Formats: sequence, C-alpha cells, structure tokens
Amino acid sequence: MGFLLTRRWLLFFLAVLLMAWGASWLGQWQFRRLHEKRHDNHVIAANLAAAPVPIEQLMAAGRPPGPQVEWRRVTAHGRWDDAHTIVVKYQTSIDGSPGVDIATPLVTDSGRAVLVDRGWMGTRNVGSTHPKLPAVNDGRVTVTGWVRQDATGDATLVDQLQTRALSSRAAAKVVPQPLYAGFLDLARQSPPPVHELGPIELPDDTSDGPHFFYGLQWWFFGFLAVVGFVYLAYDEWKRPHGPQGDELPPDRQRARSMPPSTGTIAPETKDEAGLRRNAATRPNSSGSP
Repeated sequence: MGFLLTRRWLLFFLAVLLMAWGASWLGQWQFRRLHEKRHDNHVIAANLAAAPVPIEQLMAAGRPPGPQVEWRRVTAHGRWDDAHTIVVKYQTSIDGSPGVDIATPLVTDSGRAVLVDRGWMGTRNVGSTHPKLPAVNDGRVTVTGWVRQDATGDATLVDQLQTRALSSRAAAKVVPQPLYAGFLDLARQSPPPVHELGPIELPDDTSDGPHFFYGLQWWFFGFLAVVGFVYLAYDEWKRPHGPQGDELPPDRQRARSMPPSTGTIAPETKDEAGLRRNAATRPNSSGSP
C-alpha cells in the first residue's frame, strides 16, 4: 500500500476529499432550503386561511409589508382611479396564453390609494402598443385582496403606464395620490366588476419543490467519489508490480515466443547444366563474380 503515499495518489486523495466535502455541503444547503420552503408553505397556508381584516391593520405608506403578512386578505373601500391604470406586460395564464395583468389604484376613503392587480386579460402582448382595457365600475366599491410585496429591479420601471413587474414605489411616480406600500391581488369586489378578468393564481402551499431530491443527488455524488477512490486504490493494490513498480518479477514474466525459424536459403542448382540459378553468384561479362 506504499503507492498511496506517492505524490500522484496523495493529490488524487485530496481532490476526492474536496469533492466529497463540496457535495456534502451542497446537499446540506438543499435540505436547509427544503426546511425554509416548508416554513414558507406553513405561513402561506395560514395566511390564505385567515379572515380578512381592514387594510390599515397590515399595510401603511412607507412601510412595506413583510413576508409574514404576504397572502393575508385585507378589505378596502374607495373608488377606482382608472386614468392611472398600469398594464403589467408579458403575463401568461395557467394554460400558457399570452396576456397582461391590469393594476388600478383604488383611492380609499382616507385619500390614500392602494394599487390593486385586478386580474389577467388575454392580448397579443406587443410592448410598443397599449392594449384596450376594460372599464372599471363607477362609484364606490369594496375590495378584498391578498397582500403582496413589491417586486424589485429594473423590471418595475413604469413607462407610459406600462411595466413588467408591479411595485408601489415605482407606481408612486405616476399615481398622484399617496400609495400604500405593497399592492393587492384582487380576491373579490363588491359590487361585482362590470368586466370579469382572469383570476389571480394563488401559490401552491403543498409543494416542497425539488430540494429534497437535489440534496440526495449531491450526497450521492459525494458517496460516489469516495467509492470510486477506494475501488481505484484496490485495483492498484491488486495489480502485480516488480521491484521498480512497473514490471513483473522475472519468475512471473511470460516467456517470449521466438519467431519461427526461416532456415537457410540454399541456391537452387541445375545439375544437368552445372549452373547455379542464383543471380547473385552468376559471373558477369568480365568473368568476375
């Protein structure tokens, strides 16, 4: 087993050790994500089942709603500000059809507005044109909606009342009324809307995602690396080596087979003529060989 102390095998062992450690860490990371996913699912399930509360209890201006209240239902009373409706582009339905979400500010009785995603509408989704939108109800309405956190990044930029992701911070630049932080996904409206839109898709609070199988996969890769090293080391140990480590001992070498004997080449002679037919021994014109 002295070959394990050679430079080549020591480097190989360190590489396998590093690979196994990395796979173990990645597996643990996936299982931590699984634990977080299950915790989030528990919070979402509880929030979806909770009774609606007035909007002032969970939302405020300048104070974004936290993840612990996302998908809670709140109730607000007010009037739609259809002139400042924002189109959320490039949204697909459950069956994959292209369309947009329509978000309209609801000006509450307090004078503060809340951005409400009223639902999905099918359209060709051409970003350069503004789709024709269905009208909102006139007069006072009561809205119940799920609390949502603002999106982040450049996709929230509002240009010509169109955006790719909804954010109250970005919408505040085009909506004249002060806005509640966060926004609502519409659950119910009273009186019912004049034009029904596609319903909001709720999160799946029963799925753990792929984290469990990803974690097992990484641990299997680490186990495979260790088993592979042990197998290669065993194979090297079983292989016979000579004194120099690269040849068999003399008594275990296979005898070499000699090439078959070709015999001697005798010149062919012709007795009756007394002459040899071998051109190499035939005299030349001068009489010398």
